[in-house]
Amino acid sequence: MAVTDPAAKARALYEARRTRVPIAPFTDSEPDLDMADGYAIQQELVPLLLADGDRVVGHKVGVTSAAMQKMIGIDTPDYGPVLASTVYRDGDAIPLSRFIAPKVEAEIVFVLGSRLQGPGVSPTDVAPAVAGVAAAMEIVDSRIADWRIKLADTVADMASNGAVAVSSRLVPLAGLDTRLIGMTFTRNGELIDTGAGAAALGDPLAVVAWLANVLGEVGVALEPGHMIMTGALHAAVPLAAGDVFRAEFDRLGPVTIRVEA
Repeated sequence: MAVTDPAAKARALYEARRTRVPIAPFTDSEPDLDMADGYAIQQELVPLLLADGDRVVGHKVGVTSAAMQKMIGIDTPDYGPVLASTVYRDGDAIPLSRFIAPKVEAEIVFVLGSRLQGPGVSPTDVAPAVAGVAAAMEIVDSRIADWRIKLADTVADMASNGAVAVSSRLVPLAGLDTRLIGMTFTRNGELIDTGAGAAALGDPLAVVAWLANVLGEVGVALEPGHMIMTGALHAAVPLAAGDVFRAEFDRLGPVTIRVEA
């Protein structure tokens, strides 16, 4: 049975984003909702956000690590659009007031130089389409109360997107093995986690190929200039006012955010 009234559910998420007041999980009342139902809601939500003057500048892919997939009980990532209003630069202050229950995670971002559309895209096909690679931190957030999400809930909520801070340094892909990019993650100068590119589906290039193929099935291409967020390299960390987070990546350099009340 298909999800009941995806437009109404999308409107509820839209209002939760606008008011910063979370809503109950959709799966509380409809426990059989699945990934397809989540995307049906997401497809109703995105036009509401774009109607406010926002625009899509890329895509995020989530649940790319084996640990996260095992925890949620799935064997595939999820995805959602990246909106221009959610993009910050390295060193920017991130206001907590924009979010409900934000957490931060470091990840690798690709910027495309040419169009990429599936099906049939392999990681080898991705490389010529990449303009460069950058260090990034994603702020994930949930419009679902207390992060009580199941798969359909997070997919509907645009893969629990919040914001992203991206380094201005774009590193050429040539000669770079993205699987081996190491990362250290600090809060207020204290090391709290480490990671490597291989945490994202074994290779961040495989994440982009997966996304191109999944979107290609519905006639959507990855466009030049789009950023592709390839998934967390470590467990997400809650934010608090006054925190300074820094992720330092091999070859890509650092990216830093400051958290404001």
